[in-house]
Amino acid sequence: MTRIFSGVKPTGHLTLGNYLGAVRQWVAAEQEPDEALFCVVDLHALTVEHDPARVRRLSRQAATLLLAAGLTPEKCTLFVQSHVDEHARLSYLLECTASDGELRRMVQYKEKAAKAEASGEGVRLSLLTYPVLMAADILAYRTSEVPVGEDQRQHVELTRDLAVRFNQRYGYTFTVPKATHPVVAARVMDLQDPTSKMGKSGDTGPGVVFILDEPEAVRKKVMRAVTDSGDGGVVYDRAARPGVANLLDILAACTGGDPAALADGYTGYGALKRDVADAVVELLRPVRVRHAELAADPGTVEAVLRAGAGRARAIARPVVDEAYRAIGLLEP
Repeated sequence: MTRIFSGVKPTGHLTLGNYLGAVRQWVAAEQEPDEALFCVVDLHALTVEHDPARVRRLSRQAATLLLAAGLTPEKCTLFVQSHVDEHARLSYLLECTASDGELRRMVQYKEKAAKAEASGEGVRLSLLTYPVLMAADILAYRTSEVPVGEDQRQHVELTRDLAVRFNQRYGYTFTVPKATHPVVAARVMDLQDPTSKMGKSGDTGPGVVFILDEPEAVRKKVMRAVTDSGDGGVVYDRAARPGVANLLDILAACTGGDPAALADGYTGYGALKRDVADAVVELLRPVRVRHAELAADPGTVEAVLRAGAGRARAIARPVVDEAYRAIGLLEP
C-alpha cells in the first residue's frame, strides 16, 4: 500500500510558498496513493512563544484553506494532530531512539534557537525535540511517501534514520518513508529578500504573499519585488540572480512552464513582474472564493476534522501499540 502523510504548522497565515511548495502538491497527490493523510500539526506550534487563541484560530483557518485548495474528505484523511493521542505517545519512544547530537545538528533548530535567544524568549526543549515529534507524525501511519518542501528534507532524513534504528534494535515496526518534492518552486523565496524562504511565522512584510491576500495586495507585493542589479537582462540563475530566479520559479509553478525557458521571453523586469502578478492572482482566486464559502459554514469543517481524527486514530493506534510492545513495555 502506498500511503502519504504531510502536515502544516499553524504558526502564521499560509503563504504562496506553502501553496506552491506543499498544498497544491498534496491536492495532486491525494489522487494517486491508496491512502493520503494530511494534518494540521498544532502541537508543533507550541515550540515557541505563542498566543493560545491565535493558535486555535490559525489551526481552523489552515484546515479550511486545505479544503478550499481542493483536498476532499472522500479521498483523503484531514485532521488535527492534537486530536490523535498516538502522535505524542510515539514521540517519547522515538526520543528514546534519537540522540542529542543528531537533534542539535538540525539546521532549523540552530536558526530558530538563535532567533529565540536573540529575542530574549529562551529556547524551549520542545524546539530541540520537535523533529522527533515530526518523525512520530509520519511513522505512526507507516507512511511510505512524505510530500514536503525542500526545507523539510533534513527532518525526513532523520525520520528515516529513526525508523531504521528502531527496526534494527527492536524488530520491524515502521515503514521507512521517502520525501517527495515538486519540480519547481519547492522553496519560494521572500520577494524582498530572495535569499530567504517566504515564511509564514511572524512575517507580515511586503515580501510575503499570503493565500488570502486581496488581488491588489498581491499585485503590489509582486511589482515591488527585489530583482537584481546589473544589465544582464532576464536570466535564470539562482546563484547570481536570485531575485529574478525566484520570480521565474513562481511563474513556472503557476503556469506549468520551465523557468529557464520562460526567461527567454522577457527583455525587462516590468513585464515579468506583471505576468507573475497576474498568474498568482488567478492561481489563488478560486481558493479564496472557496475559503470564504467554507468559513461561513464552520460546522462542515469541524465535522470533517472529527471524522478525519477518527480514521487517523484507527490507523495509528495499532502501529503505536506494536511499537510499545517491541520496545519492552508491558501491555495494560
